[in-house]
Amino acid sequence: MPHKLKTLAAFATLYLVWGSTYFAIRVGVREMEPLLMAAIRFTIAGALMCAWGLARGQRLPSRRQWGSIVLLAFLIFVMDYGLLFSAERRIASGMAAVMLATIPAFTAVAEIIWLRTQRLTPRLATALLVGLGGVVVLVDPSLGLSGAPVYWLAAMALVLAAVSWSAASILMRLLPLPQSKVMSAGTQMLAGGVLLAVASVIFGQERGFDPAAVSLGAWVALAYLIGPGSLLAFGAYTWLIQHESPTKVGTYAYVNPLVAVIIGYVLGGERLDARTLLGTVLVIASVVIIISGKTRTGSAAAPLGSRLGAERP
Repeated sequence: MPHKLKTLAAFATLYLVWGSTYFAIRVGVREMEPLLMAAIRFTIAGALMCAWGLARGQRLPSRRQWGSIVLLAFLIFVMDYGLLFSAERRIASGMAAVMLATIPAFTAVAEIIWLRTQRLTPRLATALLVGLGGVVVLVDPSLGLSGAPVYWLAAMALVLAAVSWSAASILMRLLPLPQSKVMSAGTQMLAGGVLLAVASVIFGQERGFDPAAVSLGAWVALAYLIGPGSLLAFGAYTWLIQHESPTKVGTYAYVNPLVAVIIGYVLGGERLDARTLLGTVLVIASVVIIISGKTRTGSAAAPLGSRLGAERP
């Protein structure tokens, strides 16, 4: 395949597949318990990715690296994905994607407070306020906008999920991890799947689970999340990050929410009202300002590199 065509196919995979996984989660959690479904997804995907890495001669993590992997797996998979899967029982898939698009804003705040690699410039402050305004538009029922506000408890869960992912992004730059992107991501997924399975048992979500009672559509959604959503999209991402600029690859951060909103509207009949449109525009504008600002200062590669441990979503 010519390089240009391969690049186009990889970007299409990144945009469309990652953007569509929100809707697949929404379909699955209608019939499966959210933590249990997430556990199945990431245990299988992580095991397959680790097997792929071992087949290519890559080493398993050291004991010290396993400690980092378990910590990151808790923040990314139990806190971030566990809350995302749970929230999508009460919130539209497109809105979940928009809420989680605030991750770059929380990561920028973490860089200012923890790493001190950014300053709170007027540009960044504007971006943070615009993103916060988008969240308020989606949640606040007193604004007089058409369309029902996002269920506040699900919205708070997604904000916590975004904060957890941002903390993991910062820690990834500080903790010892395998050099292999495949092995690092695979072991984090596998550990995350195991932790999610433990969490599902703690909350009793495995009780009464009858695979035969789950519809074919829900199983297809789960298979899509494991295959294209975890393995194919990750392969496209790692290839792009090696052949294209991090700035170009980073465009998925604001394309994915748009794709998720459109797919949710077309396939799921989700509302596309004034509240949804205004909130989406504000949050994505915030992401664009933050990413383009990092490009100007030459630090765009840092947050992208830190996210190689797991895909979104």
